[in-house]
Amino acid sequence: MEKVNTNESPLQRENRIKALWDREKTFERSISGREGNETFVFYEGPPTANGLPHAGHVLGRVIKDFIARYKTMQGYQVIRKAGWDTHGLPVELGVEKKIGISGKKEIEDYGVENFIEECKKSVFDYERQWRIFTEAIGYWVDMDDPYVTLHNEYIETVWYILAAIHKKGLLYRGHRVTPYCPSCQTSLSSHEVAQGYKDVKDLSVTAKFKVKGTENVYFLGWTTTPWTLPANVALAVNKDLDYVKVKQGDEVYIVAQKLVAHVLDEGYEVISNHKGSEFVGLFYQPPFDYLKPDKGHVVIAADFVTDESGTGVVHLAPAHGEDDYAAVKENGLDFVNVVDQAGCYTEGFPPLAGKFAKDSDVAIIKMLADKDLLFSKEKYEHSYPHCWRCDSPLIYYAMEGWFVRTTAIKDTILRNNESITWFPDHMKHGRFGKFLENMVDWNLGRNRYWGTPLNVWICKTCDHQYVPQSVQDLRDHANHLVPDDLELHKPYVDKITLTCPKCQGKMERTKEVIDVWFDSGSMPFAQYHYPFENKELFEKQFPADVVVEGVDQTRGWFYSLLAVSSLFTGKPSYKRVLSLGHILDEDGRKMSKSKGNVINPMDLVEKYGADALRWSLLADSAPWNNKRFSANIVSQAKSKLVDTLVNVHSFYTLYAGIDQFKPDEHDQGEKSLLDEWVVSRLHTVIKQVTRNLDNYDFTAAARELAVFVEQISNWYIRRSRDRFWSEGMNKDKLAAYHTLYKVLTATSKLLAPFIPFVTEDIHTNLTGKSVHLVNFPEVDESMVNQELEDEMEGVLQVVELARRTRNASNIKTKQPLSELTVVGDSRNTNYLAKYSYIIEEEINVKKVRFQDNAGESVQYEIKLNFPTAGPKLGKQVGAVQKALKELSNEKQKKLQKKVFLQWKLKPENLYRSKKRTSVSIKQPSKEWKWLPMRYLLFS
Repeated sequence: MEKVNTNESPLQRENRIKALWDREKTFERSISGREGNETFVFYEGPPTANGLPHAGHVLGRVIKDFIARYKTMQGYQVIRKAGWDTHGLPVELGVEKKIGISGKKEIEDYGVENFIEECKKSVFDYERQWRIFTEAIGYWVDMDDPYVTLHNEYIETVWYILAAIHKKGLLYRGHRVTPYCPSCQTSLSSHEVAQGYKDVKDLSVTAKFKVKGTENVYFLGWTTTPWTLPANVALAVNKDLDYVKVKQGDEVYIVAQKLVAHVLDEGYEVISNHKGSEFVGLFYQPPFDYLKPDKGHVVIAADFVTDESGTGVVHLAPAHGEDDYAAVKENGLDFVNVVDQAGCYTEGFPPLAGKFAKDSDVAIIKMLADKDLLFSKEKYEHSYPHCWRCDSPLIYYAMEGWFVRTTAIKDTILRNNESITWFPDHMKHGRFGKFLENMVDWNLGRNRYWGTPLNVWICKTCDHQYVPQSVQDLRDHANHLVPDDLELHKPYVDKITLTCPKCQGKMERTKEVIDVWFDSGSMPFAQYHYPFENKELFEKQFPADVVVEGVDQTRGWFYSLLAVSSLFTGKPSYKRVLSLGHILDEDGRKMSKSKGNVINPMDLVEKYGADALRWSLLADSAPWNNKRFSANIVSQAKSKLVDTLVNVHSFYTLYAGIDQFKPDEHDQGEKSLLDEWVVSRLHTVIKQVTRNLDNYDFTAAARELAVFVEQISNWYIRRSRDRFWSEGMNKDKLAAYHTLYKVLTATSKLLAPFIPFVTEDIHTNLTGKSVHLVNFPEVDESMVNQELEDEMEGVLQVVELARRTRNASNIKTKQPLSELTVVGDSRNTNYLAKYSYIIEEEINVKKVRFQDNAGESVQYEIKLNFPTAGPKLGKQVGAVQKALKELSNEKQKKLQKKVFLQWKLKPENLYRSKKRTSVSIKQPSKEWKWLPMRYLLFS
C-alpha cells in the first residue's frame, strides 16, 4: 500500500492508471477472464474518423463504457469491438474540398480511381485523435481489431444480405419521385430526410390557368412550389367535390365551393355550381408554354385533392411530386422535366436556364404577374427538409433508382419493435413508432462514387438481373478472369462483366453505390464477415443486449439496424435501446462553432480529469434528457465527488501506514455503533445501486453513491477521527480500520463503472487487484440494520438543520450554546435521546432537550404569496392581507396545517374561499425525508 500523493493532478493520476492498464493488459483480461460465462452483447455504432470527436460523442461513449464495465463486473463476458463508418458523401465532400474540386463533372475529370484513392486516404485522417479521445475518457473498446465498412470482408457480407433481399423479391428498380439534394447531387432515404427538417418561410402562389376555347374562364391553381410551374403537365380536381364558377370583374374563375370565400375577396358573383367530374378532360393554357407535351395540359381527377386548403385545384409537375408523378402516369400523360441534377433549369425553360430552381420563386411570380396570370401570393411558414450532410434545401425529383420494399415487411418490423425495450419508453410508440407506421420503401441507391457498390448486374440483351452473393459467386459468373486482389469499390468492380445465366448475353453492373445507412445497419453480421466465417462467434453475439446512441439515431442507426435485420433474418438485432439526449451549452443552446460555444472534451479532461467529466454526465440527469453542460459542472463533479474520494483514500493510507495496519493480519477489533451504521448503509446502498443500474437508471444510482461518499467522509470519518488518532492499536481502532477498509474497497467497486481511474487507483493500492477484474458487490441482507439507519438519518437531519439555523443567524459553530430543543411527539423523537452526545458535539450545545409542543417559543408569521394569490383573490387581495396581519399568534398557529423542521415559516401558497383558508409549506430540501418533529429551538 502506497501513501496517496495529494499533489498529483487528475490527469497525472489517469495517465498513470492508463499505463498500468497497458502493462497489465487489464482490458484484454476483463474479457478473456470471463471466457465461458454468459455473454452480454454490445454493439458499437460506428463513428466516422474523418471528423474530430466533440462533446456530443462523450456522453454516448461514457454510457457504453459504463454498461460494459458494469456487466463485466456482474460476471458477463462483454466483447467490445470498435467500428469505423468509412463510406458516404461526407467523405466525398471533404475530399472535394481538400483537392479543390466540386461536383460530379470535376470528380470525373479528376478521375474516379484517383478520387476513390483520395477518399480511402482521408477516411482515417483523425483516427489518432479518436484513439486519444477514446482512451482519455476511459472507454474500453478494441480499436486494434475494428470492423471497417470499406474492407472487402465487410462489403462481401453486405452483398450477401442484399442478394438474400433480392431473392425474396424485395430489391427492385423503379422510377420514383424522391427527396434529392441538388448540392450533393444524390437522393436521400426517408430516414435521412427525417433528420433535417427546418422551419422556413416560403411563397405560395395561386395562378390562373385559362380554359382553352374560352375568352375569360380560368382555373385557379394553387401551389406551394412556384418554381415547379414551368414543368406543369396537368391540373387535378376531385371528381366528387363541389366546385363553382364565380365572376369577379371581367373574369370567371373555377374554384372549390367551400374555398370561395377564402380565395376571393368581396365583389364576386357565383354564376354556376358543378361537380369536379364535369371539368375532367378540359384542356387549358399553361402559364408557360415552352414545353409542348403530346399528352398534357388537361384536367384530371385525383383523390388526393381536397377542399381543406388552397383552391381545390392542384397544379401537377410529375418531375417534382410523388402524387403528381403517379397521377400523370396513371392518366397516360407525358413526363416532362426542366430541372437538371444540379437543381438548375435546363434549356427547356430558356428564361431561367442555368438558374437554381429552388431559389427562383420570386422570378417565377414576377413572370406570372407580367403575363397577368398571377392571382395571388402569400408567405407561409412551414417545416421543410434540408440535407443532413450539407444543409441545402432538398427538392423532390423524379429519377430511376433502386429501392428495398420495406413496406412489404412493415408488420414484421412493427412486431420486432414491440419486443424491444426503449429508454426512454415513450420513444417506442412515439418518435420511433410513428416513423415506422409511416415508413416508405427504402431508397437504397446513390449516384455517387465512394460507397459499397450495389451488387446488381443487368443483362444488356434481355435486362435480366443477377445479384452475386459473394466474391466467389462473382468470379463464377464473370466472362473474364477476375483479379485475386479485386477491391470491391468503384471503378474496379465496374470493370467486371458477367455472362447472363438467362440468355448468355453480357451483363454490366448498375452504376449506383448503396446508402451508407445500409452499411451501418449490416454491422451485426458484417463485423464478423458472417456467414463466410465466424458463425459460432456471430451466433454468440446476436442480437445485442443493448445499443446506445443519440436521439437523432432513432431515424438513423436504430432504424437501419432494425430494418436490415428484419429484412435478412426476420428478427430484431437488439433487445434494448438507449436513446440519449443532446449536449447543450449552459444556456440551453445547441453547441456550434459559429456560436462560439463549443466545448472541447479534451480540454476538460486535461483540467479536471476524465473521472470528473464522466461523473458530471452520469449524475446530473437521466441520459435521455438534453443536458446543459459547462466546465463549471465538471469542476463541481471533481470537487464534490472525485476529490472527496481521493481525500478518504489519502486519510486511510496515511494513518494505516503510520500504524502499519494490514487487513489480512490484524484482529477485527470491536465494532462501534458508527461502524455498524456505515456497514449497514453500505449494504443498503449496494442494494439500491444494483436495482437502479439493472434498470439502466444511472442517475439515481449516482445520486445514492454521492450521498454515501459524503456520509463516509463528512460523518463516518469525521466522527471517527479520534479513534484513528488514538495511541496504539486498541480494539476500537482496529474495528475502525477494518470498517473503513471494507467500506472503501466496496465503494471503489460500486463506483468503478462511473469513475474507472480513481477507483482503480484505490482498489489496486489497497488490495493489489484491479477493480475492473473483480465482481460487483452483492448485498448481504444480514448486515442491514434499517432501524439504525433510520435513527442515524434523523440525527443527521437534526445536525444539518441546526447548522443551517446557525448559519442563518450568523452564529458560528465555535460559539457554544446552552440548549437545543427538539419539539415533537415523544413517540417519534424519543430515540434521539441516545444520540444526544453526538448532536451536542456536532452542534456545540451543552444540552439537547425534547418536548411535545413549542408553547410560546414560536412566533408565527403568515404572509400572502401575491403572484399565486392575486389572480385568485382579485380585488379582495388587500382585505385578505390586512386580515392576515391582524391575526393573533394563536390564530396563525391554527391556520398552519403542516409544519416540519421549519425555523421560519414561508408559505408558498395561500388563498381564501368562502369555505376555507389553505396554507401549504415548502419543504426545505428534496433530499431530506420529513421527520415527525415540529421545531428546533435554540437558546
